Amino acid sequence: MDDIHSINEAINRRAGRKLLPSIGVSFAILAIVFGALKLNPLIFAVFVWIVMLLAIREIVRAYKGGDIDLPGLPLYVAATSILAAAWFGKIEGLAISLAVAIPNVMVYLLLASPKDFVKRSTAAVFAIFYIPFLAGFVLLLAHLNSPISKIFTLVVLVSFNDTFAYFSGVLFGKHPMAPHISPKKTWEGLAGAIVATTFATASVFYFVLDDYFWLGALVGVLGVITATCGDLIESAVKRDLRIKDMGTILPGHGGILDRVDSLLFTAPSVWLIFELIQHFNL
Repeated sequence: MDDIHSINEAINRRAGRKLLPSIGVSFAILAIVFGALKLNPLIFAVFVWIVMLLAIREIVRAYKGGDIDLPGLPLYVAATSILAAAWFGKIEGLAISLAVAIPNVMVYLLLASPKDFVKRSTAAVFAIFYIPFLAGFVLLLAHLNSPISKIFTLVVLVSFNDTFAYFSGVLFGKHPMAPHISPKKTWEGLAGAIVATTFATASVFYFVLDDYFWLGALVGVLGVITATCGDLIESAVKRDLRIKDMGTILPGHGGILDRVDSLLFTAPSVWLIFELIQHFNL
């Protein structure tokens, strides 16, 4: 038992995270997600909405630490309208709602105070695009045929990428990928993520979706790229705002955005792949 604790502590020090709480939180989130999808996709949509509102709350608080003072109300309203439009209006609703929400939020900020308008409005637009707009593609996935299998594909892709990048980086990482953005992210971790995620996604396509193995492999590689970019973007935001985590709500992960950063960047690509598969009958 002492050896197990020693190994766990060593991993925690190397990765900068507590491993066991992180695993427990991940399983709890998965249970909620697939339980909601099984009961009623609308429950899943409400869950996504609540999580994204919490993510908005996190980024507003993080902005304040970086001397960017934004009111939360217009961002909450914008997030709610965008996610509702995505759910009821699909891709057309998502696109139009973004085009409507951004100008309205900018006008609200201008009328509230013209001080630092460019900085404040830019931060607000980034938050709207980054959180509710990208999350809208998760809801679009839940609208496709066999939504559980589609969301399962996204979850497998992101989970395998995060997990094997983590362990490969801890065990073999020597060459930092982007030391000025995320010092703990390594090329060895990326290589491990590519190998594991490609195989996992290919298996899901073949055994779960009854589709081509090679197509799943391509999706896996694309997903690793988007997930890694999402992780780097969030790391750059935190570095710019001089914070370690976006929040503390999830033990072992930090905040909501620390958990869903790679998922948000990957969801649009996965949705597009499934749309192309259906369109071209692949």
